[in-house]
Amino acid sequence: MQIALRGKNVQITQALREYVDKKVGKIERYFDDVPAAQVTLGVEKDRRIVEVTIPVNGILLRGEEATGDMYSSIDMVMDKLEKQVEKYRTQIYRKFRREGLKLPSAERPVEVEDSEGQFRVVKTKRFAMKPMPVEEAIMQMNLVGHDFFVFANADTEKVNVVYRRRDGDYGLIEPES
Repeated sequence: MQIALRGKNVQITQALREYVDKKVGKIERYFDDVPAAQVTLGVEKDRRIVEVTIPVNGILLRGEEATGDMYSSIDMVMDKLEKQVEKYRTQIYRKFRREGLKLPSAERPVEVEDSEGQFRVVKTKRFAMKPMPVEEAIMQMNLVGHDFFVFANADTEKVNVVYRRRDGDYGLIEPES
């Protein structure tokens, strides 16, 4: 597995790189083929932040932790990812044995002006969408830990959004023709 390691306001030492390789490499024991992982190490004030994103078999494992120590943050984020894998392990193997989707992303700031002020888009994500049922989209949303998930609905062949409601249930947004 290739690990793309990036630092924000921190210099990545060889010892830190080896520690990340060792810890993130453990994810490979759960899956047959893990092509790559993105790891971002950052420092903000007194917090050491670690973000890990691993696309594998059509799902996206993602975790983020912040502590006072970089090594503790790495350990905690990997514990979080391993819990995600354990929680969804049977569903992942049952539903995603086929080749998964690839998730390239591009980030570039875009500024948009309107009559009342200025709006600034600070992050843009692009990704391939494979058609999937609503239940699978909810599972993926829970895996990445977000409150919403954009997907191509396998039944209607249109782009839909599932989201987590305040009452704990889920909602579905479908476009009208």
